[in-house]
Amino acid sequence: MKFYKHYLLFTILSIATFSCSFKGINRSKEITYMEKGFLENLPEKHLNVFSPKKADGTNPVLIFIHGGSWNSGSKDIYNFFGSRLARKGIVAVIIDYPLSPDYQVHEMAKASAQAVNWTSENIQAYGGDPDRIFVSGHSAGGHLASLISVRDEYFDTLGVENPIKGTVLIDAAGLDMYWFLKEMDYAPGTKYLKTFTDDPQVWKDTSPVYFLDDKDPPMLIMMGGKTLTSIEKTTERFLKEYKKINPEPNFHLQKNKKHAPMIIQFIYTPNKAYKWIEDFMEGK
Repeated sequence: MKFYKHYLLFTILSIATFSCSFKGINRSKEITYMEKGFLENLPEKHLNVFSPKKADGTNPVLIFIHGGSWNSGSKDIYNFFGSRLARKGIVAVIIDYPLSPDYQVHEMAKASAQAVNWTSENIQAYGGDPDRIFVSGHSAGGHLASLISVRDEYFDTLGVENPIKGTVLIDAAGLDMYWFLKEMDYAPGTKYLKTFTDDPQVWKDTSPVYFLDDKDPPMLIMMGGKTLTSIEKTTERFLKEYKKINPEPNFHLQKNKKHAPMIIQFIYTPNKAYKWIEDFMEGK
């Protein structure tokens, strides 16, 4: 599960800088959704909102959580994604969250849930519908999006109900981190254990596959046919369990895509994956 870092960052920035027009879009950046000291030890974190200029409070909302192996990445890399979603009538919220090794997986999930909670309370002022909030993520961000979708405990910590209406997973990592970490048998305190700790119970508690039930929001799941072996195997395990609830999951295998291109493809505005997202969000 060795993920993109500099390759994704520089590819997206170099292309998106020249290809991204902001006509017809309102951009609101560096909005604080979590103050320093939130839930005792979390840091101040921000988000960016991209909304159509004609958004009227009824537009669907997509919150995107970036990837980066849980220890890197930034919301600002994905301004292109927010802009393109806004042009399609979707209010996009792109968030930052605490990163490893300073913070660990439960804290990342709590911050992600707080970003959703902030969105639910404030997004109507940006033209979004608080009753039509969806979450999405690529790689590690897909893990966090799925985790807060299937585990209401993170919202319970905030004293609010889970408002997520649907989940869009883009080549998500970590869907069965318990199985993966047992297989890899890392030395204590190394690799992904900096994020997931040395405790197998934490691995299981933060593996979405073990919390699937028929009360979960619907999911759109995309996976690259040439993605990382770890993602392929954990997604297969996830789908096997998900099919017990939904025998015909909304799953798209993009046969020729590797891991990083699964998110880079969204630079191309006519990309078919946008249509999958629009169709999924419509009517929910």
